[in-house]
Amino acid sequence: MPAPRELADLPYAEYLQPFRGRLESEGTYDTVHFDGNGFEDADCGGARFMECAFSSVSFTGGHYRRTRFNDVWLHTVRWVGADLAETEWLDAEITSGAFAGVEAFSTRMRRVTFSHCKFDSVNLRAAALRDVRFADCLLRDVDFGGATLTGVAFPGSTLDGVRLDDVRMTEVDLRDAAALGITSGHDRLRGAVIGSPQLLDLAPVLAQVLGIEVRDR
Repeated sequence: MPAPRELADLPYAEYLQPFRGRLESEGTYDTVHFDGNGFEDADCGGARFMECAFSSVSFTGGHYRRTRFNDVWLHTVRWVGADLAETEWLDAEITSGAFAGVEAFSTRMRRVTFSHCKFDSVNLRAAALRDVRFADCLLRDVDFGGATLTGVAFPGSTLDGVRLDDVRMTEVDLRDAAALGITSGHDRLRGAVIGSPQLLDLAPVLAQVLGIEVRDR
């Protein structure tokens, strides 16, 4: 897997302009560099970010519902208690980010890579993820209930208290995950690929889900 890109590696790096002003609802931000900004309770619903870069930015609270992120790069960005529901992410790269207490239900992501990110109590119910990679991430108390996962992989990532109720999976690769701490939805693993050691770890729960009684004698 290629290493995360640096800011200077972006094809639009030379065109980036520093952010000035404030975030606005339905606003359009094209080739803008957000550097060291802190946003609290911003109302930015329906905005569009295209070929933008975010460095050491924090979002605390705020309304970003139905915002679009297209070809964006985020490094060391923190989202705390933010409303990211119904957002759309296309060709995005997020490195060393943190998402805590975030509402991201009905989010749509395609060709998105998360590297060394932490997710804590994130609501991704009914989300649609296609060609999304969680590399060396921590996913704690993340709810994928009712989500559709297609071509999603978790290399090096730790799943802790993840819920998969009513998830639909297609070509989901869990083989290289560091830990599969799945709280619920084991019966929805159809369409996932796991390794033999992981199968042994999951066997007791899968047997219980399938109603299989295991006896040594």
